[in-house]
Amino acid sequence: MGTDLHELLRSLRVWDPEVTDLPVFDPAAAPAEPLPLFTRWFAEAVAAGQPEPHTMSLATADTEGLPDVRIVILHGADADGWSFATHTHSRKGGHLAARPYAALTFYWPVLGRQVRVRGPVATAPAEEARADLRARSAGALASALTGRQSEVLGSPEELDRASRTAWELARREPDTPVPSWTLYRLRPDEVEFFQGDSLRRHTRLRYRRSPRPSREGWARELLWP
Repeated sequence: MGTDLHELLRSLRVWDPEVTDLPVFDPAAAPAEPLPLFTRWFAEAVAAGQPEPHTMSLATADTEGLPDVRIVILHGADADGWSFATHTHSRKGGHLAARPYAALTFYWPVLGRQVRVRGPVATAPAEEARADLRARSAGALASALTGRQSEVLGSPEELDRASRTAWELARREPDTPVPSWTLYRLRPDEVEFFQGDSLRRHTRLRYRRSPRPSREGWARELLWP
């Protein structure tokens, strides 16, 4: 395989039928709220063998409004919102402290699907963050204990020493608290479901939360692809 970027890009296919199944999505049959549909699509992505379907892009903005994006893990989704976790002193933690609004994108190419979520972000109570961390693996705890996320690293050896110490502590004391570890919840104002189509007649269904506090519920509308 060559290394010319443009040639490589032209050689690639979108939603290769040999590895992709594009289901039919009938938006008229979609539920009144986005969460049940997200749950169903997530389960179908898992069943279809989508690698790491719980990974998502998280977009934030800094104090000057400049955007940033990275891949994080979904920790849950319920009536309180879509949740993820990080250190308060990390770059994304700093962004969310200054501008508590974010956007998420899930992409499941095995089914030609995307889900986009955006809305205000709030922190969960500290006890919920501790419970969330305890429910994860020793590796997750060791990573959290290593800390100093987004700070400048002096050398690989410095990271190796800190990681070894964190792993030892995580195995020895699995309930070790990490005060900076924070669980965030994005309460969506909008959720969009995108279903790809081989003829490029993609289906896009957007849910928008009612802006009036006295009127709970979601408006649904189709978007041009």
